[in-house]
Amino acid sequence: MATHTAAPDLRSLLRLPPGPVDLAGYGTRRTPGAPAGGKAGARAETERVRALLARWQERLFAQSTAGDPRCLLLVLQGMDTSGKGGTVKHVASGLNPAGVRVTAFKAPTPEERRHSFLWRIRRAVPGPGEIGVFDRSHYEDVLAARVRGLVPRATWARRYGVINRFEQSLADDGVTVVKVFLHIGPGEQRSRLLARLDNPAKHWKFTAGDIADRALWPAYQEAYEAALERCGTATAPWYLVPADRKWYRNWAVAQLLLEHLELMDPHFPPADFDVEAARTALLAT
Repeated sequence: MATHTAAPDLRSLLRLPPGPVDLAGYGTRRTPGAPAGGKAGARAETERVRALLARWQERLFAQSTAGDPRCLLLVLQGMDTSGKGGTVKHVASGLNPAGVRVTAFKAPTPEERRHSFLWRIRRAVPGPGEIGVFDRSHYEDVLAARVRGLVPRATWARRYGVINRFEQSLADDGVTVVKVFLHIGPGEQRSRLLARLDNPAKHWKFTAGDIADRALWPAYQEAYEAALERCGTATAPWYLVPADRKWYRNWAVAQLLLEHLELMDPHFPPADFDVEAARTALLAT
């Protein structure tokens, strides 16, 4: 299958390097590697990339029928209104729903709280041939849990190592993990929250906790910096996508998925039967 990536290797361009992370140094309105033509160009390119994603998804799913265990997991993290749900809607819209598992992680249920923090995560990991998407993820247990003081410091501090071992185990089992941090600025978040308040059809998306979390913005940035630094590994690196411009965010995440699927290079499995004999038998019916 020929490849036609249009970006200058977003995997390299958006990958966070090892070492300390200073989010203030990454502009939230930047558009690194964006296609020519601004918003219109990026939207057209996103449509083209979505068509390619559908073709690669079919190969990935078909390959699993021959016993290939590989799959892909997209992890989306970001502050409220950074566009996790919107990204899922725009990127996955052209994929076959039968091969996609989207999980939106909310506050843990009483049953989930009775188990390890990874219990509910493991249950949502995609199976062979599937593309899984996490809208929030196990990282909430070193983000919200840390900032809001939901667990003791010693508890969330241990979780970075647990997460790294978990993600390594996924890779060992054939899961390609693509972790994306959608980086939004406080001014853009305020505008998006106001837009929700001004539209009755979006009131259901707003909670009083959104305002409370804005007051904790510095603490959340610090928690994200720690997670990005301590859980950015060779096996499962982080990609930082500036998210103030929705058109860029959607294109960039779609392009990242395409590049990873191209690297996986799934193939349609060969027939395990005599094709000509089957044709002859079929024509005789």
